[in-house]
Amino acid sequence: MKLLFELNGVPQYLDVEPGERLLRLLRRLGMKSVKEGCGTGDCGACTVLVDGRAVRSCLMVAPQVQGRRVLTLEGLGSVDDPHPLQQAFLDAGAVQCGFCTPGMILVAYELLQGNDDPSPEDVRKAIAGNLCRCTGYVKIADAVLLAARWKQEGKWR
Repeated sequence: MKLLFELNGVPQYLDVEPGERLLRLLRRLGMKSVKEGCGTGDCGACTVLVDGRAVRSCLMVAPQVQGRRVLTLEGLGSVDDPHPLQQAFLDAGAVQCGFCTPGMILVAYELLQGNDDPSPEDVRKAIAGNLCRCTGYVKIADAVLLAARWKQEGKWR
């Protein structure tokens, strides 16, 4: 079947198998930030934003994004031009192995799109569905709060 959707701001029109998971499609399109951790939606490593909402790409079939906007970490920023949220993760030391980082950043991005001044509890709730085996979450929460402060200061794009 033909599928038309937007990936990181770029229209995509391609063939997909009816049962192909969004995770597999995104990996096929070169999105390396989207990881398969558990395959059951429990770990958050495959998190992407669909129309601005965090979803587990391992639980969606690709045809569900027909006519929708999909954002992966690759669409948020780059190594040469990181988004302030990505920079906050670096500055706060919130990245260790990096496996969970894309999903953490995307759920944090969703949070900060609707809440410019989250409490530490708001941040904990937002990242609760994403598992990290390295950091203990403290530095991740610190990074999100740092990015929120930068957003309040107008250092956000």
